[in-house]
Amino acid sequence: MSDIKNVIDQVLDDVTTGTPRVPGVSAAITDRSGTIYEGARGVRNIATEEPFEPDTVCAIFSTTKAIAGTACLQLVEEGRLDLDAPAREYVPRLGDIEVLEGLDADGRPRLRAPKRDITTRHLLTHTAGFTYDFFNETYTRLANEQGQPWVVDASWASITTPLLFDPGDQWEYGTNIDWAGMVVEGVTGQRLGEVMQQRIFEPLGMHDTAFTMTPSMLARQATIHAREDSDGSLIPLDGVTLPQDPEVHMGGHGLYGTAVDYVKFIRMWLNDGRTDDGEQILRPETVDMASGNHLPAGMNVKMLPGIAATETAATILPVSNPRLSNDAEFFPGMPKTWALTFMINEEDAPTGRPAGALAWAGLANCYYWIDRQNGIGGYWATQIFPFADPTSVGGFLAMETATYDALMVPA
Repeated sequence: MSDIKNVIDQVLDDVTTGTPRVPGVSAAITDRSGTIYEGARGVRNIATEEPFEPDTVCAIFSTTKAIAGTACLQLVEEGRLDLDAPAREYVPRLGDIEVLEGLDADGRPRLRAPKRDITTRHLLTHTAGFTYDFFNETYTRLANEQGQPWVVDASWASITTPLLFDPGDQWEYGTNIDWAGMVVEGVTGQRLGEVMQQRIFEPLGMHDTAFTMTPSMLARQATIHAREDSDGSLIPLDGVTLPQDPEVHMGGHGLYGTAVDYVKFIRMWLNDGRTDDGEQILRPETVDMASGNHLPAGMNVKMLPGIAATETAATILPVSNPRLSNDAEFFPGMPKTWALTFMINEEDAPTGRPAGALAWAGLANCYYWIDRQNGIGGYWATQIFPFADPTSVGGFLAMETATYDALMVPA
């Protein structure tokens, strides 16, 4: 394993010392037996120069989604959640959501009732009709002209948004998994974070993952930085932290965690739902079912077109005219589909990742992949806006490639 340490250490060195660079990064790789690499380089904040460590705590944003999806799958196994039942049976507020037919001249939405009910399957596959304002111009207008709160507010108002289309008609990335988290709460009568702690984090030994950071986690928190368009320089966004006493535990983005913790979750998926101690988090047949494509025939995952941050976001992020995302597409031109709740690359990737592997990412440039075929997965944690930062993405893909090269795993 010395080869994998040397090559991935070099990747981390390159991204934290090159131009443009990332301020700091932590990374971890696992196989089915255990963690085979963990490392970090750079700093948590370019002003304070506190070192980035493997257990540095990051806002993991949308890499939260797979964990919320796992909680839903556990309830399906128990017969308490029907993926194809109207989700309003578990979250009555979903019964009030309408479809957006357009905006009037003054920006006010024209709404109608949906043709069919939203189901939890729609939510887990991003086919319910919800989106994000930093990926959709219409939602941006609702924020700018109608005062729709930004999703990072973690409030009911921030996710009570109209649908862009009737449930089941299209794939559109958005707040669907936040609502799926509310389904979990409706079924269990507990807050989502409590469910995750009892059913996922504690059995897996993920002691540094939570919606509300412990004092120890706060002491190790990395600062999110903004990348300036003009010269690629970095600005620390001091004090920018997700709400620590949120109205809604956001299953789509709200967790803090570490690379070291997240690969324990990845390893559970590699091991057919088992913890290192053999406890069954999910049944093997559930893992197999959830790892396959759940989109209707012919429907594919679309590129995420990054747009300027909303005025609401601009009041939260102390940078002039910030952007939250670049245009984002993994392996351009390759068909991608959606599992419960991961992206699937439908062809072999140039990194060595085989067709059928699972992956996703988080807004501040966190990335992971899960290769169940070969029993390998990894997590990459940086803290930079906008999403799909070329240096961050390039480093993650270089790490993945180096992993396959070092382990000589056939694609």
